[in-house]
Amino acid sequence: MLSFMTSKLFALLRHKWTPWVGAIVALPIAALLLHCQGRIWSCACGKLYPWAGDIWTSHNSQHLFDPYSFTHVLHGVIFYGLLAWLVPRLTREWRFSMATLLECGWELLENSEIVIQRYRDSTASLGYAGDSIYNSMGDIVSCAAGFWVARYLGLRWSVVFIIVVELVLLAWIRDNLTLNIVMLLHPIEAIKNWQMVH
Repeated sequence: MLSFMTSKLFALLRHKWTPWVGAIVALPIAALLLHCQGRIWSCACGKLYPWAGDIWTSHNSQHLFDPYSFTHVLHGVIFYGLLAWLVPRLTREWRFSMATLLECGWELLENSEIVIQRYRDSTASLGYAGDSIYNSMGDIVSCAAGFWVARYLGLRWSVVFIIVVELVLLAWIRDNLTLNIVMLLHPIEAIKNWQMVH
């Protein structure tokens, strides 16, 4: 019985649609887990905008996409490179599924009370209350898009892409993926003060 179940499981894992199904199923599961963490489904304003560009309003991280969506695109680019390096024998489709699961995990961690409080204490996001689930789904989709951008660009142009996006975000919103990581791990008061001037 066990060998029969094992062979069926391996047959399922080898099926070409399995990684795609895994990536798709991860989204509603992540949404449900985020809801269990106390995240709201969408903006308290009651509207569903596809884009909210001003990070200094209560709409930030509440609608489908915002300037921080570009940092999640970079997650996908980075996951593509890391997974190609760490698990090169896996098919690209399985690495995509893994990247999607990693991003779902990040959304759950990012929207935990401890990380939300860290954002409030250590970054310019003083009133940050966590992402809406709608926004988290946009972040996961952004990561998925970044994965395929990296596949198209290759290593050298992916590095150029990361640098350009980071510089554009720095000029646009005084924040980017690098500063986000720095300020979460080792806050620098001078950076926080600079970011709060808008």
